[in-house]
Amino acid sequence: METVLAQKIKNIIFDYGNVIFEIDFKKAQEALLQLGIANNTEFFSHKSHHQLFNNFETAAISPAQFREGIREAAGNKNLTDQEIDNAWNSLLIGVPPGIHEVLLKVKQKYRTFLLSNNNETHYNYIVEYLKKEFGMDDNSALFEKAYYSQQMFLRKPNIEIFEQVIQENGLDPAETLFIDDSPQHIEGAKLAGLHTLLMTRHPKELEQVLIAHHIL
Repeated sequence: METVLAQKIKNIIFDYGNVIFEIDFKKAQEALLQLGIANNTEFFSHKSHHQLFNNFETAAISPAQFREGIREAAGNKNLTDQEIDNAWNSLLIGVPPGIHEVLLKVKQKYRTFLLSNNNETHYNYIVEYLKKEFGMDDNSALFEKAYYSQQMFLRKPNIEIFEQVIQENGLDPAETLFIDDSPQHIEGAKLAGLHTLLMTRHPKELEQVLIAHHIL
């Protein structure tokens, strides 16, 4: 992002996974393989995945229905809830040291928001992780408002999810930057008129990325 453009930015919408919270798709793929899902890399990946995951991220199905979908894909009705949850949560690594402080620094300068494709199982795990590791109830103190797909019944890259955030908060897209690690989500944000920044580095480098693009 050029300095001139950065000077126009007043609002920043952050993705969560691999922008703030490190996730590892390969760990989840390996865990799904261990459950018996042979086409694991096609079934679930960064760029595309089975409709089961979209349905779960928009609360179209419950955690119980999601687990049944995993059992069906694995061809194993005897998989326990805990085995499935452990495999599904295996991609959740954590927040690198200092990232929350960076976000609070950004919040002092901009209106900031979180927009995450999430699901009930991951959300509950993350809340417990934040309580245990940081003494935080959730992410609400880090942003003006945090949005999660399963609570909105919408997911990125659908333009409607971006438009809802824009409209509810009176944001001018021309003054708003969206940061995400998924190219397909970036394209959806562009359709909504937002400026975009594709995160291609590790979350621990978030501050350096923001400095390099004249945000901090």
